[in-house]
Amino acid sequence: MSHHGAPSWYELATTPGKLSEAGAFYGKVLGWKVEDAGMKGFAYHLARAGGDLVAGAMDMPADAAGMPPMWLIYFAVDDADRAVAQMTAAGARVHRPVTPIPGTGRFAVLADPTGAAFGILEPEPMEGGGAGNAFDQGKAGHGNWHELATTDPKAAMAFYTGAFGWTQSRSMDMDGMGSYDLFSRNGADIGGMMRLPPGGGTRPNWLPYFGANGITPAMERITAAGGTVLHRPQEVPGGAFIAVARDPEGAHFAIVGPKEERP
Repeated sequence: MSHHGAPSWYELATTPGKLSEAGAFYGKVLGWKVEDAGMKGFAYHLARAGGDLVAGAMDMPADAAGMPPMWLIYFAVDDADRAVAQMTAAGARVHRPVTPIPGTGRFAVLADPTGAAFGILEPEPMEGGGAGNAFDQGKAGHGNWHELATTDPKAAMAFYTGAFGWTQSRSMDMDGMGSYDLFSRNGADIGGMMRLPPGGGTRPNWLPYFGANGITPAMERITAAGGTVLHRPQEVPGGAFIAVARDPEGAHFAIVGPKEERP
């Protein structure tokens, strides 16, 4: 079974020298257990939730100095070289060419035609043929939803449905701010796309949502750990609640789940 187009990894690039603090923050907020991956000559930390590897964290690379701390979402591909060729032909730009990671697979980082950065990962064959367990909409602390804010949602949807085989799902009106266009993979909605607010000053970007058992207590943990909640919890279709936040170094992320903790 092909895992092409499945969300597969979440990676934080943070302020150099703040890697341990970042791990401590997300550990308090999402319950992650963070450890050094033990890579030679390169500090890379791995986060686990319930035993599953769910995210990585590293210092902002030197060739991206000056970029604000950010989360990068990776999507699985069957063939990294073929995917990059198809995506660049469709208007994407390559930030980091296809590179092997021993024991993991081959990855690349690109920007879509509207300028939003994302990663692709051709995973090494695993037992059971999986692409990892970082994305699981049924588990707290795992990737749950993927939201693209872009200057041209229609062009972005055409690009990603072509690149990853996603299907455009429902569209919801956002009270005069345009539509929120959902996309699905194998029949399940996994994210949405919307237009960047005019004059917002932000560039097109992907925002990862992590599952949380209780948005209200999670917001309290974010504030207590030095982060900032950017808006109060908002109910979304289906009865879940979301909140968007910023970690102490400025990287944006979001949480989704029931409003209060459930047993």
